[in-house]
Amino acid sequence: MREKGRAFDEVLAEAQALGYAEADPTFDVEGIDAAHKLTIMASIAFGIPLQFSAVYTEGISAITPMDVAYADELGYRVKHLGVARRTADGVELRVHPTLVPEQRLLANVNGVMNAVMISGDAVGPTLYYGAGAGGEPTASAVVADLVDLVRVLESDHRRRVPALAFSPDSAGATPVLPISEVQTPCYLRIHAVDRKGVLAKIARILSEHDISIEALIQKEPAVLPDAGREVSVPIIMLTHQVVEAQLEAAMRAIESLDEVLERVFRIRVEYLATH
Repeated sequence: MREKGRAFDEVLAEAQALGYAEADPTFDVEGIDAAHKLTIMASIAFGIPLQFSAVYTEGISAITPMDVAYADELGYRVKHLGVARRTADGVELRVHPTLVPEQRLLANVNGVMNAVMISGDAVGPTLYYGAGAGGEPTASAVVADLVDLVRVLESDHRRRVPALAFSPDSAGATPVLPISEVQTPCYLRIHAVDRKGVLAKIARILSEHDISIEALIQKEPAVLPDAGREVSVPIIMLTHQVVEAQLEAAMRAIESLDEVLERVFRIRVEYLATH
């Protein structure tokens, strides 16, 4: 979508034809497969029980070539990320489209390649990178799992390190944060009538919800309107860090404006640790 400006449905059909996406692509494009993987990795990393139902999951089917182009203009790439992060209040478990600064390594993982970035207290960020789709890579992962199962069956279980790093007594000790309590910067796309004062109304609503704007793009209409007919233009904003519940309330207030023609579209932003 980024390199050729093609629409999501067209690119998905090609990925299916090449064997990179399933015939039923729901698990791929709606983030369900990534949420399964995130659940397992978070359990190992943070010593918490498997909690797939607690993972916030959002797919990429609503991403348009326009969003990809505006992200490029702002210096970002759109990536489908699974994020597991431990905070003072609990653990974040979320899968969703994400804007990543274009200079980050994760922003340059393309095609069928996947990457896992781990940020350690002492070592800092490390990255594991490799093929994430296709017949041979998938078969390799399946065979590795089968070999591991056989080793478990044939070994002395008393001498094995537990597969999961938590005890039943610790279950529930570390809460998973609801998405409403997560804080991220955000990209907003707002389609509004090209009318004087609209931007001021939107900015006022954001201010009332304690949301500050980091960047703003508003283009001139591509086609001049006929006499007396108003046209719509996309307004693109990047916000500073904001609590999800605050942003949701602001988005609903913006959508209630007569000048706003459709639902506000949002993509979360991750800057990713550099040290």
